[in-house]
Amino acid sequence: MIALTSGEPLVEVTRGGIVESLHTGHVVVIVADGIVLAEQGQPRQPVFARSALKPVQAVGLLRSGVELSASELALAASSHSGSNQHLNLIQAELTAAGLTEQDLECPPALPLGPAEQRDYLAAGRTERRLAMNCSGQHTAMLRACLHNNWPVSGYLDPAHPLQQLLAATASELADEPISAIGVDGCGAPTFAISLIGLARAFSRIGRARHQGADAQSPAEHRVATAMREFPQLVGGTGRRNTVLMSTVAGAIVKDGAEGVYAAALPDGGALALKIDDGSSRAADVAIVAALRRLGVPDASLAELERIPVFTGAREVGEIRAVRL
Repeated sequence: MIALTSGEPLVEVTRGGIVESLHTGHVVVIVADGIVLAEQGQPRQPVFARSALKPVQAVGLLRSGVELSASELALAASSHSGSNQHLNLIQAELTAAGLTEQDLECPPALPLGPAEQRDYLAAGRTERRLAMNCSGQHTAMLRACLHNNWPVSGYLDPAHPLQQLLAATASELADEPISAIGVDGCGAPTFAISLIGLARAFSRIGRARHQGADAQSPAEHRVATAMREFPQLVGGTGRRNTVLMSTVAGAIVKDGAEGVYAAALPDGGALALKIDDGSSRAADVAIVAALRRLGVPDASLAELERIPVFTGAREVGEIRAVRL
């Protein structure tokens, strides 16, 4: 079994001027040529990238030959909040492809976003596969299977041709072999790669298209363009990745379960991080500190670099990055 080596202090939680909790983790920031600009912890050890890998897998989906519109591609790279907009678009995509919700092999769930979940339940609805935050990716996976005459049933099996293609794409873009394959929360295979590998993959997807030996491929360019055009579809209202993509010009940002984040800028600068205890609150702050280290102007991130801690309406502390 691969054991995760503990990282370094990245985020602290204060209350009444005292540090109440401390989150450790790992982070790496690279420039366009892959040279490490900054690192904390052990970013060379393998971690499950979870949903942070979805933009990388979306490149593999396009390489299968399936044709996806920009909005469908953004949903393929998403962990959506489950708003009516998300669900209606995915349902329309399924219907147009001659598929039904029952073809999805992700488990039934409630919407991921707290506000979206409240609205969903208030409407008297129950758990559905469509509402599961990975349903956009699963719909695109089904469409890739139809396009290639691959079996639709069992499309989540690691031995399925689709999953073999997605694994090969992840390994290629990360420039390293996959260390292990696990099962994600949606039932799909999830791949263990290093944070440096994840940052390399995002760098190749996020950099602006240009000429030369290292020119970005059409599939990579299309994934980045779709995420930039539809940040709301990639996450949802108030979600940190959507807010960052809407705030930082040209950024692509994707979160993953258990405290994983990856991001890239059009100049090819990229980063990846993992919080040891899987805390999303810590990851939401660490990603901002890492973007600042990548050179994003402080002014654009000023309102995002800390999360206030409240007791009722009174601010009593904060969640803040320790250092990077």
